[in-house]
Amino acid sequence: MKTARVDWILLANVAATGVMTGLIWFVQVVHYPLFLLVGEQEFANYEQQHRTLTTLVVGPPMLVEAVTAGLLLIDPPRYAKRWQLFAGVTLIAVLWASTALIQVPCHESLSHQFDRAVAERLVASNWLRTVAWTLRSVLMLQLVRQRIG
Repeated sequence: MKTARVDWILLANVAATGVMTGLIWFVQVVHYPLFLLVGEQEFANYEQQHRTLTTLVVGPPMLVEAVTAGLLLIDPPRYAKRWQLFAGVTLIAVLWASTALIQVPCHESLSHQFDRAVAERLVASNWLRTVAWTLRSVLMLQLVRQRIG
């Protein structure tokens, strides 16, 4: 019984991480760089709508990812190495800290008026999240590989 429950938790975690990895690569390569082309007159309104709509898309998978990573750490699967689970949770802490301390303040500033330096800082600093989610994907897929043996 425990194995089936842990498998579902792992699958939910892998799915949430995969969704976020795909989204962050799209944001990093396409979406954020295009901020520079919106135009100063329209940018504040664009940014306010961007923040609202993006939260609807990224909020649920980020919460699922965090909760399921915590559950895996609390009740680890027999095939998981403890360092893998700690690394996964540590990467989530990095992601959430980066989001709260770097990206959200940039978006807040941009929602009032366009500032090219802030937009460029947003793009550059977002590489931290892009790399962290990519590493989480690799780590979680490694756990799946260990599970299926």
